[in-house]
Amino acid sequence: MVEKTPFRTLPELQIEGKRLLIRVDFNVPLRGGKVTDTTRIEASLPTIRYALEKKAKVILMSHLGRPDGEVKEELRMRPVAEKLSEILGIPVKTAPDCVGPEAKRLASGLQGGELLLLENLRFHPEEEANDPGFSKDLSRLGELYVNDAFGAAHRAHASTAGVARHLPAAAGFLMEKEISALSRLLEEPERPYWLILGGAKVSDKIPLIQQLIDQVDGILIGGGMQYTFFAAQGIGVGNSPVERDHLKTARALVTQAKERAIELLLPLDHVIATRVAPDARMRTTEKPGVPEGWEGVDIGPKTVAAFQAKLQQAKTVLWNGPVGVFEIEPFSRGTRALAQTLAGLDCTSVVGGGDSAAAVVKFGLRERMTHVSTGGGASLEFLEGKVLPGVAALMRR
Repeated sequence: MVEKTPFRTLPELQIEGKRLLIRVDFNVPLRGGKVTDTTRIEASLPTIRYALEKKAKVILMSHLGRPDGEVKEELRMRPVAEKLSEILGIPVKTAPDCVGPEAKRLASGLQGGELLLLENLRFHPEEEANDPGFSKDLSRLGELYVNDAFGAAHRAHASTAGVARHLPAAAGFLMEKEISALSRLLEEPERPYWLILGGAKVSDKIPLIQQLIDQVDGILIGGGMQYTFFAAQGIGVGNSPVERDHLKTARALVTQAKERAIELLLPLDHVIATRVAPDARMRTTEKPGVPEGWEGVDIGPKTVAAFQAKLQQAKTVLWNGPVGVFEIEPFSRGTRALAQTLAGLDCTSVVGGGDSAAAVVKFGLRERMTHVSTGGGASLEFLEGKVLPGVAALMRR
């Protein structure tokens, strides 16, 4: 007997000829009215194509940007519809709103195998408020509901949590894949298990470290957060970012790791610059610490080599946060080197969304990782052990 997931999955729904309301995460970057990165669109293609092949009447809904409950012309969904149409090779209809008579007329008029993209959900303040009436209005557009927007699953919004109370609900293929990949890190990771942490703030990662510190074998720390750890030890960090109100926390985490015999490695050297700009003066330090007038922008070559040596032992690696300012080419070498190392290892490599996922995509290494999460905040909260409202709404009753 096949073990059932705790939530219903898309193949369990009889979608043929039905109006299938799918929440996707098409919050993509736009420039000049054009989509500049299709990663999030591509992530939901398996669910969309499956639904179209089954001749469902597919109605997609998503947010885009932060319109704060107001209609903003630059955040309309039409450029996304045009890109999706180009990718799928079929027409994608658009609605002038996500609720109301015209949206309902267009949804009701769909034939099997046709596709409609609703207007930006966040043009309505009721979306983020998880307004019951707005949830009901959205649900009237469909007969069945699928959530494939893992990146928005940590929000209790009308389209991620509210609609599921009104329609038979299931997880899309992306949602199912995300939950499965991240759950393995919490339940049965193969050892040695290493955690790479970067990004700007220690405060963003405290709950994750506390959740995983008893499960991992080692932690590698880079990015802006490293300087709070160095400042906590009395090591100068120049103009590098420091969370002064978390110095005590940083010291406690180092002590906690020692008590549990967990290796916690901080950088041995740094790439430093006079300012965070591609034309800034830069050099590499010989040891930990940043002199006055300089700012840390990347891990140095000694650190890269030390981190790579530790990762060679790994059977499971979770990476959350770049280890340098990877968006600026001279400061991207440390993050690129670790990404290339991970891509070449025989291990389970999971990249936890957000900027670390963007870095892997930038370096052309996404396909060589076991899993690259589409949800920055969602993946972080899931790994912290929190219940995501968008996932909880799909659980079998």
